[in-house]
Parts: sequence; C-alpha cells; structure tokens
Amino acid sequence: MSRADPGTNLGDEFDPLARAGAVAIAAGRAVIGLGAMFATRPALRALGFSDPSPEAVALARLAGGRDIALGIHALAETGSRDGLRRAAAIGAVVDLGDAAAFGVGLASGELPRGTAALNTAIALSAVGAGAWVVGHLGPSRP
Repeated sequence: MSRADPGTNLGDEFDPLARAGAVAIAAGRAVIGLGAMFATRPALRALGFSDPSPEAVALARLAGGRDIALGIHALAETGSRDGLRRAAAIGAVVDLGDAAAFGVGLASGELPRGTAALNTAIALSAVGAGAWVVGHLGPSRP
C-alpha cells in the first residue's frame, strides 16, 4: 500500500474518529445554518429567544449563512487532513467568538439569563468539540 503525503492527504496516519467528528461538526453546522436561515423564528425560540425582534431575525439569518458556509467549506476539505484541520480550527474560533458574545450578554444582563447561559454553553461545547478534532487530526508527521 502506498503511503499518502500526510501533509496533504488523510492517508494511513489519519485518526478516523477525528475525521468522523470533523464531518459531523461540519454537517451539523450546515444543518443548523439552514435552520437559522429558513426556520428562523422556531430556531430562535429553541435557543431561548421567546419573541425575537426583526433585527434579531435578520442577525440570526446572517449567522445561518455563516454557518452554512463554514460547514460546506469543512465538508469540502475532508480529503485533506491539513485542510480539514484548518477548517475545524476556523470553526472553533468562530464558536469561541459566539461563546464570548453570549458570555458578555450574560455578564451584562443584556440577554435573559437562561438564554445567555444556554447559548454560552452550546457555543463552549462546540469550541471543545472543535478543539478535540483539531488536536486529534494532529500536525503533519514526516
């Protein structure tokens, strides 16, 4: 069996569980984005926003578009360990930004406590999952 370039392709040194995790996160992100884009009010209600304003709906749709793009990008990188690792890292950084935004909303009292806490926890869970994937995809090995 010929060995694939571990810096470019997944090859035989690739952790299949990490790849499966990356694919699951990417697919989930795209589906969540579609929900935010096309079922915006029900999606917002599920996240604790009981009566979202038109501005909140517009921002949720923007976030939905972002998540669709991030998910599709990661799915397009499944043939390259390094590309998939970069896509997962970008997703984790975006999720960290979401966690920070909801954490500020929680700390400042600008958002209802339950809504801010729920969304902070969701975003931090996504950061943890993304960080795990990035760590297990690992740097290229010679």
